[in-house]
Amino acid sequence: MPIITTSDGTEIFYKDWGARAAQPIVFHHGWPLSADDWDNQLLFFRGEGFRVIAHDRRGHGRSSQPDTGNDMDTYAADVAELVRALDLRDAIHGGHSTGGGEATRYVARAEPGRVSKAVLISAIPPVMVRKESNPGGTPIEIFDGFRSALAANRSQFYLDIASGPFYNFDRPGVKPIEGLIRNWWRQAMMGGANAGYDCIKVFSETDLTEDLRQIEVPVLVIHSEDDQVVPYADSAPLAVKLLRDGTLKTYRGLPHGCMTTHPELINADILAFVRAEAAAPAEAHSAEPALA
Repeated sequence: MPIITTSDGTEIFYKDWGARAAQPIVFHHGWPLSADDWDNQLLFFRGEGFRVIAHDRRGHGRSSQPDTGNDMDTYAADVAELVRALDLRDAIHGGHSTGGGEATRYVARAEPGRVSKAVLISAIPPVMVRKESNPGGTPIEIFDGFRSALAANRSQFYLDIASGPFYNFDRPGVKPIEGLIRNWWRQAMMGGANAGYDCIKVFSETDLTEDLRQIEVPVLVIHSEDDQVVPYADSAPLAVKLLRDGTLKTYRGLPHGCMTTHPELINADILAFVRAEAAAPAEAHSAEPALA
């Protein structure tokens, strides 16, 4: 398997498809999944002539499961080591959910010339948890409940998420897709229980406000108003205001895992953004798409 070993001895699995001379797109997956969550995008963008890379975050998927480094700084440092090992330059970085936080921190700290653009999908920035500086956030008790449920029965907890709020399969009129549920659960159970548990704190409490302010490259922020996992009002509109060159694409009726349920919409958004010439920041709102 393609693996790099980080400076602290952690093995990071990655996929690397497409011509080595092509512009790279690096995909950052969400909690508690793996690079496999991006398979649709990997195939699509490889077909569009890009070099596509996706890794399993430490503790997740096929990467090793250390009991250290389950924090956003280390996640971003692991990405930096992968980027250097593959010598990626002028790359686009796309992150979903927790991976959006990882991409944000990496891009904010990236070496000059490494990054050209970024895409955040249903992403956690600026910060999820409710606190004095973020009164509209999610109460800490919700995340405490996640930790309790994971510790009590990780398998059932993950199944409940996949069959419910992640894809909006608990919404009236939304038909569950069994293959998506099983694949989400499969990926989640591949990872370590310790990483899944510790990462709840990472995605809920990491404040990425200053990271967003430091990013100089254009960033596309994609989010649905019907996201049940990362509430829209306390994420995307706030994040895009902090960015120097941010564009907000708002959907209605799509789930948190929108790039999996509606790849024809999300892939088109990303492709248009990465191929567009530099333009003034703007805010765009889509027409309401059909439910899955």
